[in-house]
Amino acid sequence: MSKKVLIVGGVAGGASAAARLRRLDEQAEIIMFEKGPYISFANCGLPYYIGGSIAERERLLVQTPEGMRSRFRIDVRTQSEVIAVDPDKRVVQVQSADRGLYEESYDDLILSPGARPVVPDMPGKDLPSIYTVRNIPDIDKIKEKVTSGGARSAIVIGGGFIGVEMVENLIEAGLDTTLLEGNDQLLAPFDPEMAASLAQEMEQHGVKLLFSQRVQGFRPAGESGIGVELAGGRVLSADLVILAIGVTPDTRFLQGSGIELGPRGHIRVNEAMQTNFEHIYAVGDAVEVQDYVHGFTTAVPLAGPANKQGRIAADRIAGLDTVYKGTQGTSVIKVFELTGASTGSSEKTLKRLGVDYRSVIVHPSSHASYYPGASAIALKLLFSPEGKVLGAQAVGYEGVEKRIDDIAVAIRFGGSVGDLTELELSYAPPFSSAKDPVNMAGYAAENIVAGRARNFSYDELAQRNPEQSILLDVRSELEHRGGRIPGSVSIPVDELRDRLHELDPSKEIWAYCQVGLRGYTASQILRQHGFDVRNLSGGYKTYRQARFKPAPLPEPTGDNGRGSGGGSGEALPFVEAASALERQTSNGDAQPARSGSEAPLVSAKPAHLTSESSGKIDRELDARGLSCPGPLMQVKKAMDALENGQTLRVQASDPGFYEDIKAWAGMAGSSLLRLERGQGGTIEAVLAKQDAKNVSVSSSPLAAPADPASTMVVFSGDLDKAIASFIIANGAAASGRKVTMFFTFWGLNVIRKPERQKVSKSAMGRMFDLMLPRSSRKLGLSRMNMMGAGPKMIRGLMKNHHVDSLESLIRSAAEQGVELVACQMSMDLMGIRQEELMDEVRIGGVGYYLGQASMANHNLFI
Repeated sequence: MSKKVLIVGGVAGGASAAARLRRLDEQAEIIMFEKGPYISFANCGLPYYIGGSIAERERLLVQTPEGMRSRFRIDVRTQSEVIAVDPDKRVVQVQSADRGLYEESYDDLILSPGARPVVPDMPGKDLPSIYTVRNIPDIDKIKEKVTSGGARSAIVIGGGFIGVEMVENLIEAGLDTTLLEGNDQLLAPFDPEMAASLAQEMEQHGVKLLFSQRVQGFRPAGESGIGVELAGGRVLSADLVILAIGVTPDTRFLQGSGIELGPRGHIRVNEAMQTNFEHIYAVGDAVEVQDYVHGFTTAVPLAGPANKQGRIAADRIAGLDTVYKGTQGTSVIKVFELTGASTGSSEKTLKRLGVDYRSVIVHPSSHASYYPGASAIALKLLFSPEGKVLGAQAVGYEGVEKRIDDIAVAIRFGGSVGDLTELELSYAPPFSSAKDPVNMAGYAAENIVAGRARNFSYDELAQRNPEQSILLDVRSELEHRGGRIPGSVSIPVDELRDRLHELDPSKEIWAYCQVGLRGYTASQILRQHGFDVRNLSGGYKTYRQARFKPAPLPEPTGDNGRGSGGGSGEALPFVEAASALERQTSNGDAQPARSGSEAPLVSAKPAHLTSESSGKIDRELDARGLSCPGPLMQVKKAMDALENGQTLRVQASDPGFYEDIKAWAGMAGSSLLRLERGQGGTIEAVLAKQDAKNVSVSSSPLAAPADPASTMVVFSGDLDKAIASFIIANGAAASGRKVTMFFTFWGLNVIRKPERQKVSKSAMGRMFDLMLPRSSRKLGLSRMNMMGAGPKMIRGLMKNHHVDSLESLIRSAAEQGVELVACQMSMDLMGIRQEELMDEVRIGGVGYYLGQASMANHNLFI
């Protein structure tokens, strides 16, 4: 006797189950219900239809009802929503556009209802300019809005996979786009230092990023626009809003059915994909699954697992004993030219679970560096102290997903870091290296497991005790001058053996290089000479990348065009900010400002270069495949060989080169005539050589700004002086000045976080911690403090006279781009750690302040 099987929902899980079941059982009666008009479509491809990568809408339709009927003899009923299930009677209740309300009986039932986008209950959520992305009708509405000429700007809320993909494709469609994310990073499956690379890629392609932002509501703006109200009172405006803040299982119709649901509404199933009723199965985004690595219950809305689950449910109905062993969350995403991929557990997950682990970050080339087109991959490997592989993440331009897939297989079969070293992977120069990046990660991890090396991560620097350790930079002097971790001393690795006497053997050595390899070599030298040494995992490259912060959004200007940002009060439009001036890193080393557009950077042409010579390229340099500092070293060598006024065109593939070459040009006094990104992650720069005596103010990206600038030393920690400082800073910034505030000694209290941070401190540091006020809210007055009554009186007067509080003034200053810099020396003396300061604060020394002051025409000491 043939079975009657009902399938609720199509797309990945339901359609896979239907096709598999028909192949196994030709006699079964199979009925599929889909509440929409499409049973199987490429929901993962929906964003790419907006951007034009998928040009034809029909290509999104994987299978049609007619195709399922003719090939698999399946009764497909679209526009038919299952609204209730009665497991005891084995019937479902269906609301159909054609047949009205009716019941359908079954022998076995497969539930594949999927997940629906989360739409928070807040004011304005039903405005017509708010869209979600779940199915073909959703994407049709967005496509119509984008292509009809009715949209020039968009705001995407949510930085998960769908949100990031929608942002990229809205940019590709020509819209000015802002991404709002409630957390402090994009893409939760990635750890912060890996996600930062993807965020920077987005910003460099013109995306405006706003992290740690909470949306409070929506309101109309202009004739057809929409305003997004943020928790801080600011309102951003655009022509459309995409909600991509997550999904929730579409299981409301199962409430009261007796089918067990998890705390968030997911259907609970066993390894056979059975619910608590043996004749009811569930698959896809609506089910709870087991984490493959650790065994805890989770929900992972991915197409791959949904397809596998649908197949297994069909197998079980047909009498096969296949089981689902869990989900490890292997995923990949395209972010403009970059690729990000991950598998298994992230470091955040391991910390949350309390699992003991180790990690290592390597930066190998995607293929043999001597073969053209090689680019760097940042590969992070997580493993147990015994060496079992727990997870991995990678970001790069080429070969990323291939490496993560290799490691995903190793995790699936319980592999160790030793297994990664032994993998025999395909090799030819255009595709890989003789020692594949996966092998390299395995070698680095194996050294840690065996005790041959000790690592530290970038976020552990805050716990380093300078009195008991030495931070050692083993890169070249050129690299050290070009950018370094504050407080480090420089001894190049090639000079280390001859300069061991400069290091105190009683102190622990924290060594670092650019990517970790020279640091490992140095640590082996030092270890075998009796030093206690650790090496920075991923090197300075990872440290610098992890410090990435999105550029602040510009304030509204009153322009009539509507952009995807704005200020407080009315939802006013704004225009693009002008190209940002070059600025400095926290230690006084050159680092360029980020630009919101991808247009090539063109500095003013030096007077001694004629039009004819500026268009001529005198020398070509191919630095593709070289990792930092290789490209810069080759540039310096090539520039040294040029005559004054001659030009060099260089191509590089190292992602950091885009920022590095701007800083280098400024330090070297060379003109950076062009800088742009090409296909496949290639970065091309054109530089002109100048004699130092001929370097004009306008010829360097690090030249003094043409616009007025202000610097301010805030020495005092008194409330009244802090208020005055930030009133002046906000006024100067509002008038178009570039403002830098340098906080030293007692002024550091103004920018401390109110919450106590878990950091290691010396006895003197703990004493200061007890004595000093924590945050601006605890500051006293310079006079009339009256045992704390004075500050309360001043704050009350400010409120009554509608003057912003100090905390509001600080926020406004940060939003206007005022640079908040903490004095490293004062922090060291007072035992204050970077984690105790506000997130917007960077660290610098007196050299940095003097550099900023030299470019300013307005300097104050408070």
